[in-house]
Amino acid sequence: MKKRIGSPLVSWGLLTIFACGVTLLTNALLSSDFRSGTPSAGWKLSAEAAYPAVFPAEGGVDPLNLKPIRSTAGHSIVEAPAWPQARGQADGSSTGIFLPTAHAEPVSGRVNEPAAPPPAPPSLPVKPVEKPAPKPLSNRIVEYHLNVELDADGKLIKGTSSMTWKNPGSRPVQELYFHLYPNAFESKKTTFMKESGGKLRDDVRKEDSFGSMTVSSIRTLDGAEMELIDRMEYVQPDDGNKDDNTLIRVPLPKPVMPGGSVDLLTQFSVKLPQVFARMGYANDFVMAGQWFPKIAVYEPKGTRGRTDEGWNLHQYHGNSEFYADFGIFDVRIKVPSAYKVAATGFPTKPVSDDGKTKTYSFYSDDVHDFAWAASPHFIYHEEPYATPHLPGVRIKLYLDPKHEHLKARYMTAAKKALARYSQWYGSYPYNTLSIVVPPEEGNGAGGMEYPTLITAWGAAEENPSLELERVVVHEIGHQFFYGMVASNEFEEAWLDEGFTSYVEDKLMEAEYGVRPNLLVESSYITNPAALLKNAWSYDGHHHYAENVYIRAKLVLKAMERQVGAETMDKIMRTYFQRWKFKHPTTSDFQQVVEDVTKTSWQPFFDQYVYNGMMVDYAVTGIKVQQVTENGQTYYENSVQLRKLGGTYQNVPVRFQFADGTQLDKTWNGADSEVIMKLNHTAPLSWAAIDPEHSIVLENKRINGFMKTEVDKKLSVRWNVSVVKILETLFGWVAW
Repeated sequence: MKKRIGSPLVSWGLLTIFACGVTLLTNALLSSDFRSGTPSAGWKLSAEAAYPAVFPAEGGVDPLNLKPIRSTAGHSIVEAPAWPQARGQADGSSTGIFLPTAHAEPVSGRVNEPAAPPPAPPSLPVKPVEKPAPKPLSNRIVEYHLNVELDADGKLIKGTSSMTWKNPGSRPVQELYFHLYPNAFESKKTTFMKESGGKLRDDVRKEDSFGSMTVSSIRTLDGAEMELIDRMEYVQPDDGNKDDNTLIRVPLPKPVMPGGSVDLLTQFSVKLPQVFARMGYANDFVMAGQWFPKIAVYEPKGTRGRTDEGWNLHQYHGNSEFYADFGIFDVRIKVPSAYKVAATGFPTKPVSDDGKTKTYSFYSDDVHDFAWAASPHFIYHEEPYATPHLPGVRIKLYLDPKHEHLKARYMTAAKKALARYSQWYGSYPYNTLSIVVPPEEGNGAGGMEYPTLITAWGAAEENPSLELERVVVHEIGHQFFYGMVASNEFEEAWLDEGFTSYVEDKLMEAEYGVRPNLLVESSYITNPAALLKNAWSYDGHHHYAENVYIRAKLVLKAMERQVGAETMDKIMRTYFQRWKFKHPTTSDFQQVVEDVTKTSWQPFFDQYVYNGMMVDYAVTGIKVQQVTENGQTYYENSVQLRKLGGTYQNVPVRFQFADGTQLDKTWNGADSEVIMKLNHTAPLSWAAIDPEHSIVLENKRINGFMKTEVDKKLSVRWNVSVVKILETLFGWVAW
């Protein structure tokens, strides 16, 4: 899912005014001292730390000049020129700045819009055939036959589910479990509502709007047709909240033997809420996501590291998304005649219309979910597309009328994403991809991924920035890392959101000339936590987003910096190819990394994945002594460096001397403290750790710089106070 940007400009305005004031004052006081320094006889506290967001290094990018905007995802967003019109923030998961070109001005000084990005790779001749896969790509544990009808006036979905479930384990299974996700919205007391506060991103539940699912019948289809509804019970394995009805247990009259199957016919209805959290309605627009009774995942021994087989059971939480087995969906959807329907999969027969209602038929195999959207206002557009790495797909746009004129941008973004991801990781194997653009008031359904169907942001802007392309690119990335590599989003959300954020940045740079400002993003990791963690165990939504989106992406980027882009591409491709249509874990990804690089990554994973460490190297003291030997005078410069966070290999350190000499050295970064001694004909002016900002997991650069001599115009007490104020202010803004 894509995290949307907030726009609390007041906080950023205050920060910018304060930081710029400090920068101007400090730079004025430092201007001469950087050219020459007076030697000091003792250890000195850092006077003016070179925190990049406030005191930019020479030649670096000053994020303040790029107008950072606080994000609801807990990180900075840098305002970048957009194509075709700049209107604000560039994206919802990572900051973007345009890469300089031969005809481009510096980002902070550009006035004119950049040229339009190049088109997508041209399509090969293709006529995608919409038919079932010739052979299974997955284990197809479950098969659904869903028959539903939309009551547009009553905001209800009524239907039946004929389901076959196959026991993948080695033991008899006596009971089944189903997720009833719409019950997350039935009261203010549910686990989802209590944890989320009734909101998701900036979309807030309407005070008088609730949703729910009612299961009226569950019958066996083994000839006896036994009714099981009286056996059904709600369970709350995560928090014991008796007001949460998002998970049910259904004891069976007889066990399902290993390799055997059971058939159930379920009657259900869904009362739709006004959309704010992936599903619901907005006027006559309907988004049906997580809308049917979905069976939970039964994990055989060895799956995701299990030592004993059993059900993976969780309620619907405020942060978490979903986890399900692959299977087959055969779905019929009846809607009023004025409506058009977008859905997972492809149509199996022409739409039938009796003058009052239409019935759509869809089929999809080797997927683990099915979603659909309906509206009488959709503007439909379709194009076939194929590349050497993409056999052939029909890209289908379901546009809100307000964005009809933007169909080329949506289509181009989809083509670029499908072409690049298929080239980099492996072919998109499905023959359709549908993109739904909700109306402005339906944005609660926007920025979400489902197998072969994604939603863009609601059509709020007539000429949106590159945020339009970025959300499409992100959600199509989820077709790979979640859609096919189906990790458990309850327990290891970073494996889908972090990976997708990483590949999103890679594509936006390759195709749109926009790269993330990792320097700013790392600065806003104010509360790092382990990535291998239940989604609801984070300290609220922003803490969750800060870690599973941003820090997770930075962890992958840090790996790339260590092994090189080519090897990282091989890691990602190997992971996808090895685990597509399966349920991998973090340890499985670690194994891929070690197999590709032929080295152990245990220390790295222990620090940055299994624990919540960040890199933090500090210059903690400088001592300069004048020495005369054999009639010659030189300076013995001693610099104290400390490791205050996780270990990083080969930490770059730059030393600047009063005579203008510059010396770059590398510290292995393993020791908790080291003193580097440098004998030179001139005293040391300053020392800086990682001056080129290559360590992406360093989030406290404010202590990574020190001058030898504190300017007499500033007291040590004042300097320390400024540092503390800045740390506090940045911590407050980066929520």
